[in-house]
Amino acid sequence: MKHDTGDPFVIKSVFIAYLFFSLLAVVLYIPKLIQLCYAFKKPPHLIAKEKRKISLVIPARNEGRIIGDLFASIERQDYDRAYFDVNVIVKDPNDPTVEMARRIGARVFVVEKQTCKGAALDGYFKALTEEEFAQYEAFCIIDADDVLETDYVTELNNALEHPYQIYLSRKRIKNFLGGKSSRSVFSNCSALTYPQLDDLANTYRTRKGIPMNMCGQGMMIRKDVIRAIGGWPYRTLTEDYELRMDCFLKGFTSMYYPYAILYAEEVIHHKDSYNRRLRWVTGFSQCDRMYKKRIREQAKARGAMTAGEFEYFFSLYPVILFIVTTILTMCAGAGMAIYYAFCGQDLWIPCLLWLTALPAAVMYVIILLYSLLAMLSFWDAFSRISAGERLATLLFSPFFMLEYFPIFIQSRVYARTSLEWEQTERVKYDREQKK
Repeated sequence: MKHDTGDPFVIKSVFIAYLFFSLLAVVLYIPKLIQLCYAFKKPPHLIAKEKRKISLVIPARNEGRIIGDLFASIERQDYDRAYFDVNVIVKDPNDPTVEMARRIGARVFVVEKQTCKGAALDGYFKALTEEEFAQYEAFCIIDADDVLETDYVTELNNALEHPYQIYLSRKRIKNFLGGKSSRSVFSNCSALTYPQLDDLANTYRTRKGIPMNMCGQGMMIRKDVIRAIGGWPYRTLTEDYELRMDCFLKGFTSMYYPYAILYAEEVIHHKDSYNRRLRWVTGFSQCDRMYKKRIREQAKARGAMTAGEFEYFFSLYPVILFIVTTILTMCAGAGMAIYYAFCGQDLWIPCLLWLTALPAAVMYVIILLYSLLAMLSFWDAFSRISAGERLATLLFSPFFMLEYFPIFIQSRVYARTSLEWEQTERVKYDREQKK
């Protein structure tokens, strides 16, 4: 018995709609594509004419097991020790970190009432006397699980030759310094987040005077900013991103400085990776809820949006349009395929091919190419791992990125609740590899 081929008009209509909205998303995304061209052009590498005093600020609650790697890298700094101080913040005065910090000449601040990283930082700034505060040119926030390049503080001092108020360091990956057991496809995909935020985005923002996406680890802030904000008033899950919102309101200038390099740790297991990204996205949602209205009102009072404000409000719309268009087309294709197959019509085949498989393949390839560009801009980090690991990272990265879709939906639920930071499994590496 010959099957009824049915009417392909609906299939063609859905496919044309998919093409139209996908191409519209691409056209709207062209300004962002232009920004990507800045990824491989570094800023001038200026050499400081004077030595300024810098404070390394390390929130370190219950980090005694892992912070030794950071302290060892601090002791290897080639910057004159008289011109930088190490200030460690703990919650419990009996924390083993206290004794470890004092052995390298660090000053320890006990902030017992800290409930988050922002509260710990605020406790430190509030504990400084005016004389102590004034001696520093800038403060650099470093996570306890970071490791610093030998010239890290020297490059922080060089960065201060540029006339900005906030500076972001370049983050390489601590997991890449050890063996394969210290990383996974999840940690490697997460490592791509840094070039995606910095090289593919913040490089352009630096040149155009747009507030950058901030990352708390390796973020150096001049003292005039700390004075202006009155310590560290931010308490969301992403207190660094909250500072970015304040940059829109207060006009603080920021720079991505790729010559100051530290090694950041990435979680290995999927559950930890998912929860970590959920906290990030939830924090972004909290900040948007707190600041978006004020930023919009500021632009309205001015009578026009700045380039940074326009990017903040509209840059994600093309991406969202493309993702939603693709998902709706795939769902329509799958539903129609089931219907036609049930009715005995051969149209279920083009439904699966053109409305389900093709949109999925297009989205996969686009994300894969984006990840490849990020990896190439971050080659100094990814060259440390094998070709097989790099290939596995690229092939898996689209699935890793698409997981942000359910994370985003879940974050809207948590945005008004008290989602807490959790301790994750730490990675240690062979220090001899850094010598």
